[in-house]
Amino acid sequence: MGIYIFVSVLIIIACLLQVMIVLVQNSKGGGLAANFTSAGQSMGVRKTADFLEKATWTLAGAILILCVVATGTIPRGGANSRSRIENQIQNAVDPNAIPTLPTATPSNSATPAGQQNTEKK
Repeated sequence: MGIYIFVSVLIIIACLLQVMIVLVQNSKGGGLAANFTSAGQSMGVRKTADFLEKATWTLAGAILILCVVATGTIPRGGANSRSRIENQIQNAVDPNAIPTLPTATPSNSATPAGQQNTEKK
C-alpha cells in the first residue's frame, strides 16, 4: 500500500509540473522565451524553447512509466479473497426460481391420531 501511495504522489507532482511547463510555452514561439530577448543572454530564445520542449516530453514519459508502475503496485487482498461483486454474484438468488415448499409430513405424525408413541429411545 505504501509504494502505491508513493507512486501516486509522484504522478500527481509530475502532472502538476507538466501543466506548468505547458502553460509557460507559447505555441507561436513566445511564452517564457519571449521575455528573454536580450542579445547578451546566455540562454537565448531558442535554448529556452528547446529546454521546455525536452522537459515536456520527459515529464510525459515519466508519467507514462509511473502509471504502469502504479498499476503493478495496486494493493490487492490475499490470494483467497474475492471481490465484493464476485461474492454478490455467487450468493445471488435467482428471482425466477420456484420456491420449494416442504411437502413431506414429519416422521412423528406417522402414528394414528389418538395413539401415543410408546417406543422408548
